[in-house]
Amino acid sequence: MARPKSMWASLFLLWLFSSAAVYAQRIGRREYLGEANVNGARDHDNIVVTAARGAFRAIQIRVENGAIHFDRVVVHYGNGSSSPIEIRRRIPAGDQTRVIDLPGGRRMIRSVEFWYRRGTWGGRPPKVRLFGFR
Repeated sequence: MARPKSMWASLFLLWLFSSAAVYAQRIGRREYLGEANVNGARDHDNIVVTAARGAFRAIQIRVENGAIHFDRVVVHYGNGSSSPIEIRRRIPAGDQTRVIDLPGGRRMIRSVEFWYRRGTWGGRPPKVRLFGFR
């Protein structure tokens, strides 16, 4: 009787680990693209990404030193087009957005513009860090 249960448990663990590996491969490795500091109560910044960095299929935004309320984010591509990214939420210090897929697959990112306001924070100004996924 113990054998069928252990077999099912082994199959479940095998499925779980293989699913995690496929997911990790799908999202790829996170690559640092740049950062900006929030200096005022309301702020607008632009992180320029050089074409030498290559093409990316997704981005992720990480917040450090204090919470930030994102109002608008726009990704500008190498071909001159752009696409808005809906975040519209407060991201606390040390947290990050989900991995945000870019429309059209892998694309050259020229820059990412941010419109935001700071949340509550103490000593150091909040920082926005941008990451890309190939």
